[in-house]
Amino acid sequence: MPRIALCQLVSSDDPSANITSVRDGVAKAADAGARVVVFPEAMMARFGVRLGPLAEPLDGPWAKSVAGIAEEHDVLVVAGMFTPSGDGRVRNTVLVTGLGHHLGYDKIHLYDAFGFRESATVAPGAEPVTVTVDGITFGIATCYDIRFPELFRELADLGASAIVVPSSWGAGQGKVDQWEVLVRARALDSGCWILGCGQADPAVAGVDVNPKAPTGVGHSMVADGYGHVHARLGAAEDLLIADIDPAVTEKARVATGALANRRRP
Repeated sequence: MPRIALCQLVSSDDPSANITSVRDGVAKAADAGARVVVFPEAMMARFGVRLGPLAEPLDGPWAKSVAGIAEEHDVLVVAGMFTPSGDGRVRNTVLVTGLGHHLGYDKIHLYDAFGFRESATVAPGAEPVTVTVDGITFGIATCYDIRFPELFRELADLGASAIVVPSSWGAGQGKVDQWEVLVRARALDSGCWILGCGQADPAVAGVDVNPKAPTGVGHSMVADGYGHVHARLGAAEDLLIADIDPAVTEKARVATGALANRRRP
């Protein structure tokens, strides 16, 4: 069973400082035996700052630095960053690097909700992404994607047993409850393990941020294909370590019929 680490923290507006946070988090996770180390969405730079001047391609300095950290510790690192889109906006990209991989997933569903318009500065992606580590296929999604079950079922159809979801979940009334409901629902929809890694709550961490930006509430969690939550964090910065069993995915899918019993109109 692969060991997964979710590094829940508050990223800053300084990509160099955030590399230091990645380095420290990977070192702790690797020491705990993790094979896959997940950081939140917007790990390169938090929301609420100008993203265009910070965006870099996947072969740029920031992603290469993360790749070097992953190689040093022999792990797969998953972390949110921003890449140029070519139309004046950026792409909200999940960097996936290490263990022979170096690729990105561009967030498909943009957070034009609760008074925030991500699409004003971010261009949408179009293609689902999976990566295989030690014979286990992981799907990649990001934050607001979790409201759209079709993506998670497509990732399951592509062979995913687990789906990692780096997030920067916006605060607000009932939002923590929604996050838990959605993590568990997407696990049930797809039969997959859902590994939701969020930005910690900046208020708890004592960090001043743009109050209008979705900068995180914490509550990272791991749920299996039956919708059972195996581990979760609170609002503060913390590290979650979990072992996932891909056999549970197959058992859950047989038990619930969530994929086999689909009827497409």
